[in-house]
Amino acid sequence: MKGDDINRRFIELAVRVIKLVRALPKDFIGKHIGNQLLKAGTSGGANYEEAGGSESKVDFIHKRKIVLKELRESIFWIKVIMEAELIPSHKLENILQEFEELANIIAKSIITTQKKLINDGKKVKS
Repeated sequence: MKGDDINRRFIELAVRVIKLVRALPKDFIGKHIGNQLLKAGTSGGANYEEAGGSESKVDFIHKRKIVLKELRESIFWIKVIMEAELIPSHKLENILQEFEELANIIAKSIITTQKKLINDGKKVKS
């Protein structure tokens, strides 16, 4: 169930990203930043979903690291939008917080899985 909750959050976040990109200025800068955010901000959820079908713990870790990379890139672009005042900062605080929370959750899941992998390796050796 917890994974379903995270999956739902990623879907809702992707929709929020789409709406945010639509609200950006239609000039060259707005389009460039919008394209970057759209790619990073929507691919995290798709990669999270794909990680569910991992073939091994190593594959799972690899895919989750891709999710984390996309989340961090999204955080960067949202901060750029805020600093450049393309959209008022107060309108972006919640979406930024959601990206940061999901990044923390994914980072912890990577660490947990890495520890399990190490422990499994120790069990095999003993």
